[in-house]
Amino acid sequence: MDYLPLFAQLKRRPCLVVGGGEVAWRKTRMLLKVGAAVTLVAPEIDREIEEAQAQGKLTVLREAFRPEHLDGNMLAIAATDNALVNELVSTAADSRNILVNVVDDTPKCSFIVPSLVDRSPIIIAISSGGKAPVLARMLREKIETLVPQHIGKMAAMAGAFRDKLKARIPTLTGRRKFWEAAFSGRFADLVAAGKHQQAEQALEQLSGQITTQGEVALIGAGPGDPGLLTLRALQLMQQADVVLYDYLVAEPIMELCRRDAELVCVGKRASYHSVSQDDINRLLVEHAQAGKRVVRLKGGDPFMFGRGGEELQTLANAGVSFQVVPGITAAAGATAYAGIPLTHRDHAQTALFITGHLKKEQDTLEWATLARAQQTLVIYMGLMKSAHIQSQLLAHGRSPETPVAVIENGTRPEQKVFTGQLNNLPSLAEQAASPALIVVGEVAALAGQLTWFGDNNVATDADPTQAPTAVVNFA
Repeated sequence: MDYLPLFAQLKRRPCLVVGGGEVAWRKTRMLLKVGAAVTLVAPEIDREIEEAQAQGKLTVLREAFRPEHLDGNMLAIAATDNALVNELVSTAADSRNILVNVVDDTPKCSFIVPSLVDRSPIIIAISSGGKAPVLARMLREKIETLVPQHIGKMAAMAGAFRDKLKARIPTLTGRRKFWEAAFSGRFADLVAAGKHQQAEQALEQLSGQITTQGEVALIGAGPGDPGLLTLRALQLMQQADVVLYDYLVAEPIMELCRRDAELVCVGKRASYHSVSQDDINRLLVEHAQAGKRVVRLKGGDPFMFGRGGEELQTLANAGVSFQVVPGITAAAGATAYAGIPLTHRDHAQTALFITGHLKKEQDTLEWATLARAQQTLVIYMGLMKSAHIQSQLLAHGRSPETPVAVIENGTRPEQKVFTGQLNNLPSLAEQAASPALIVVGEVAALAGQLTWFGDNNVATDADPTQAPTAVVNFA
């Protein structure tokens, strides 16, 4: 992010505009609209500026710009058609630590003016950082059609009710629940219909109906691509007071959580546990019993090798309300992004999912079933046990030439796909890093033909059993 979006209070604050033409007047009008004390410097000025000066709306200095004009101002805008003057304004402002905007010259700007959707007091700002202003304008036009005009009135009425609500609902979490219910319920409908008195009554009624009971949402975040989140998952993440998340949840997904939510990493890695399962269960119960809305965010799907069921049992025993939002499991997401169909009429009529996170002495898997031909075997958390998996499959009849794939960071920009045969599975696993998924079966040979995600394609031989190991890097 090149620029920090800010909404500045400029009422009665001194601001300088350099330039006397149409663009300078447009920028001046913007500053006057928010109550800034504007001084405009230019040897020649347009008629609109003269009229505004005569009405006492701004101060005009009919002279050439000098660096001293900046002294005492909070910000400056250079809007002349002389590049040398604009550069002088920029340089002089920077030397005085004054924010400056040079129209249509982003490198000389220390602040930029975004495109605005005005539903005061709701203001939506769109900026491309000066890279694509036409795109920003097009986005503004799109948003203008999506944001109804009554939003501003609704915000103003909400602001007038805030102090009364604070006296009735003392907790921050309770007030958040109130406003979420108000803005999506009868109050919003009444404001849209212009029935403002009835809308105020609806707020009064609703303020006595909000419960302060906490709850937990167990959410599957999917394999990594934020675009694979469900709408319900995004809604609950935006409402959460506390988010307990695993290390497998991708950073772009974490960025979609409510900004002021408490984020608690309870991630686990092979051979390393940052937080025990008992402690995770305790945190879920404690936060919910404190009246908070808790999101338990897990990579993939929470019921697929994720111990989500155990966590819900703890909540049920403690009498805590909960809900579950499924996620796209890695077996479905990562294989799809790698161009590997789980089933195929010619290659696999069955797909089996297992976890490789097991101890050799406790291996109770039905390897004879797992080793059958013409089926797809997907192994979660199998990198460290790849040699054991290989030996068991070979011992129970799977051909050493069976195609395999190891998918690292599936669905993410840094996704890598390592393809080969069962007889070299351990060497493939050594090249990959966690999180990774192992796919064993004839469908793995289709990765080269069906690849679509990222910039690179996979070259495969006509005979997949003779194909050398390939590495596909989608970073």
